[in-house]
Order: sequence, then C-alpha cells, then structure tokens
Amino acid sequence: MTEPTAPTVSVLIDPDWASGSLVDDVRRGLGSRPLRLPPKWLYDDEGSRLFDEITRLPEYYPTEAERAVLAAHAGDVVAASGATTVVELGSGTSDKTRTLLDAFAAADRLRRFVPVDVSEQTLRDAADMLAERYPGLAVEAVVGDFTLHLQHLPANEPGERRLVAFLGGTIGNLYVEERAAFLGALADSLEPGDSLLLGTDLVKPADRLVAAYHDSQGITEQFVRNSLVVLNRELGADFDPGAFSYVPFWDGGLERMDLRLRADTPQHVRIPGADLEVDLGLGEEIQVEISSKFRPAGIRDELAAAGFETVELYTDPAGDFGVTLARLT
Repeated sequence: MTEPTAPTVSVLIDPDWASGSLVDDVRRGLGSRPLRLPPKWLYDDEGSRLFDEITRLPEYYPTEAERAVLAAHAGDVVAASGATTVVELGSGTSDKTRTLLDAFAAADRLRRFVPVDVSEQTLRDAADMLAERYPGLAVEAVVGDFTLHLQHLPANEPGERRLVAFLGGTIGNLYVEERAAFLGALADSLEPGDSLLLGTDLVKPADRLVAAYHDSQGITEQFVRNSLVVLNRELGADFDPGAFSYVPFWDGGLERMDLRLRADTPQHVRIPGADLEVDLGLGEEIQVEISSKFRPAGIRDELAAAGFETVELYTDPAGDFGVTLARLT
C-alpha cells in the first residue's frame, strides 16, 4: 500500500495582509461614490457558514449544477487537458474538486495538486485530507490571494502540463476590467498547452436569478448584511446593520445580479480603523457584490482575448451552469 505523502504548505500572505487589504478596500470603496465593498470580505467565519447554507437552499442552483457538470464530464476533462498537475484557485475545502481529482487518479494521471486559498487553516485541513485520500499525490498548498500571487504558482515539471481550476462562478464577482486583468495575469503565469477549467453561471430568466439571491429563508440577506458586521468588528465601525434594507436586483443591461444594502435613514458612520467617516443619505446604497452571468460566445471571447482557446463548454442538462475547458495557445 502506498503511504500518504506529507503535504507542503507555502505561505505567501503577510500576517498583516488581511487587515491592511481591508483598510485599503474600505478607503477605496467607501471613500468615494458610488459606495462599494469587495465581496471577499463577506467570507469571515460567519459569512462562510452562511454561504455554506446558501449552497443547499432550494432556490440556489449553481453549486449542484456545477457539481453535476463535473460528475458527468470529469473524465473528458482529464483526457482533453493531458494534465498531470491540477491547480485550484480559491480552493477552500476542495469539495467539488474531488470529483475532478478522482477522475485524474482513476486515469493514473494525477501527480500533483496545488490548492490556493487565503485561509491557511482551511487549506491545511484540506491538504491533510487530500493527502490521505490520494496516497502518493504531492499536495503543494499555497496560502495566497489568486488576484496577487499567480506568478508564484509552481512551474511545470519537464514534459508535464497544468490544469488550473477556477470554479464556483467566482469569476462572475469580478467586473469586466478585473476579469480581463485576472485572465491576462493567469495566462502570463502559464505555459502554452496548459489549461483552464472555468466555472460560469449562465444567463437565464430573471425570476430564477432573483430567487437564487433572495431566498425565502433570508439566508442570503444575512450573508450580505454580515459584511457590515465584519467592518464593525475589524475596523471599529459603528454601522447599524439593521438600519439597511437588502436590495438584490437583476441588471439586464450588464447581465449580472447586483446585491446592495440601502440606508433606511440618513446615517453618519465612523470607521476609525480606516480613518474614515461616511455620510449616507436616505435610500443611498452600498454595492456589496455582483454576480455576472455569461453567454457561451461571451465566455469564448473573454478567454480568447487573454490567449486561451476554448476546447469545450460543458453544461448541466438544464443548461444552467457552464464549465469551460480552455487551452493556452
């Protein structure tokens, strides 16, 4: 029996990264108009717990739809990519990715797995689990931010190829110019012949989209409102989360869900940790998250602009969610 290989963990994030990055984001996002907060600050421990609940809600289809795509087409991805190293960006617990890793292992193609995430403890726990699940697999975990540390991804071994998995529709949380910058930086960090496996939520009727982000149990509202709790705790802000209404809506022009918090009363908010004070008028909104939805031609064009050639777009039977395999040319 092959003994598990002890995983390695490389920490690229400075211990003060989170607090410094939060301050920068708050000053930039709440120090000018329109008011915005980057969605990454939704995911503290409570936010992560709430999002886990969201993924199991009957209205929220993306998680299970993507899981179905991977279950049906993981073997196709293994064969078409020719990869022996899998890199996962924003890996978390690598839950869905295990379907993909199982297919690589069954084909005796899996040599190395590189999960990348900002949460060191989550990453260490996942790395230990994966090393046990796949004896002989080299697990090289990277504690890093995929928007900052792509150049530090492990290079190919001679004669090998990498497959970078960026799943969950996370790319939809980026604005168009941010997506272009991310895909360009990713292309610069890879070699011709390496592949990208990209999860994207697809455009569908607005009522289904709104229902997925405005669930009957109010879990998504709690999740979005928790962003203010994070600012109160981390930066000493005095937001009253109960003084805002949750406003999710479908922006048909930009084809994205837009999740906002609207001030129910005029407010003066102090954020001492960011040396910032913010005045909000009655009805003024803070944009907390966007979730862009995609059409196949748009996905193909954005990838092509960064140097990726689309190999295949896999979808679930209902056509709700797409997973694109693309190769760097």
